[in-house]
Amino acid sequence: MAIGFLLERFEEAGTRPAIVWRDQTYSYDSLVERIAYWQKRLSQEGVTKGTVTVLEADFSPEAVALMLALIERGCIIVPLTAAVEQKKPEFIRIASGQKAFVLDKNDHVEIIPLGYPGEHELYDKLRKRGHAGLVLFSSGTTGKSKAILHDMIRLLKKYQTPRHDFVTLAFLLFDHIAGIDTLFYCLSNKSCLVTLEERSPDAVCRAIERYKVEVLPVSATFINLLIYSEAYKRYDLSSLKYIAYGSEVMLQSTLDKCAKLFPDVIILQKYGTTEVGTLRSKSRSSDSLWVKLGGEGFETRVVDGVLQIKAHSAMMGYLNAPSPFTRDGWFITGDRVEQDGDYYRIHGRACDIINVGGEKVSPTEVEDFIQTLDNIAEVVVYGERNNITGNIVCADVSLVKKEDSRQCITRIKKACYMHLQPWKVPVKINIVENIDLSERFKKVRRRTNESGSVACETTQS
Repeated sequence: MAIGFLLERFEEAGTRPAIVWRDQTYSYDSLVERIAYWQKRLSQEGVTKGTVTVLEADFSPEAVALMLALIERGCIIVPLTAAVEQKKPEFIRIASGQKAFVLDKNDHVEIIPLGYPGEHELYDKLRKRGHAGLVLFSSGTTGKSKAILHDMIRLLKKYQTPRHDFVTLAFLLFDHIAGIDTLFYCLSNKSCLVTLEERSPDAVCRAIERYKVEVLPVSATFINLLIYSEAYKRYDLSSLKYIAYGSEVMLQSTLDKCAKLFPDVIILQKYGTTEVGTLRSKSRSSDSLWVKLGGEGFETRVVDGVLQIKAHSAMMGYLNAPSPFTRDGWFITGDRVEQDGDYYRIHGRACDIINVGGEKVSPTEVEDFIQTLDNIAEVVVYGERNNITGNIVCADVSLVKKEDSRQCITRIKKACYMHLQPWKVPVKINIVENIDLSERFKKVRRRTNESGSVACETTQS
């Protein structure tokens, strides 16, 4: 059985809480019952092994039970959340979805035939194995989204080894590799997953207080949002044991603030990509950006300053793009790194680097400095084409409280000239109400290339 090891653990867990959804607690016993229901229902609906099934849902008891039943039946699952509502028709077409399971706000399911044939050469390979599949989409901020096909059996293998039981918040999304990792880590360790109706600082802190959440997995940008919102002051967060961050580069200034505010919490950097899954990680310390990556089934190496990963859980390939693997099976992440023994420091996407008259500028270095200045809520740095230097450095800045824009820009530039090399100082600074964030609470960073100014896609989970 594909999920046999999970069902055994669910039986052991019995009446223990599995999922908190809309302030109601659902036990592992109830989850087992719903999985059995869906196994029968799928048979009645004619859903056969290899069927491409679109699961439009978020974390909920019915969504989790249905996903597990689809895995057990050997289906290819395409999870989609409301965060990608406008892209759903495109995603369903690319995935060639055959049936959609649409869950409403009351967790009721509507089954809709989609009419696509569910055909692709990678699907054929997966069906020959007799394995369930998982299709996830990249953010697609550089243009067309990439559809990533995983062999679900390979993806689940790492969860067969029991780990630690922690009450965990489901902040990361149901259709994102990091959200999937959170889900199966909890299920495989008979833990309680606390879901959210909204992902605001107050909603997150309220859930931590009410359900004694021990693990908070979030993006680096959300940590900064939590800090300057001061929501942490309004709730009892003493149950927290771990804050796990990933999805994008963490600024040292933000990490320092977080470590100071939560001295009794272990702050852990996570790393993975949609293409290879989430690696096990160990930060050097809570206030350190150096992290050890790997674990069973993963190998890492650095080539020309860029991290590469070889993984047992690597995707089978893209449904709509060429293979990104080297001939010897390594995935090129596109992330620039430094290496110190077994530890890496991740500096961000290679495509983010701004070439200013031959000088290379790392946006995160400039962001890290600006973030330390008074009244700065958030900052994103990017390049813009320039006829003289090739590119110039630009910054969008949001403020904690209102301030005269001209005076604010002047003081930021003055501070930058005093502490940064001249070519790193932003030529253009825009004071904005809010920094653009993706549906996954990551900065949307524009970059400039020969074709003009576009957004830089991030695959890091």
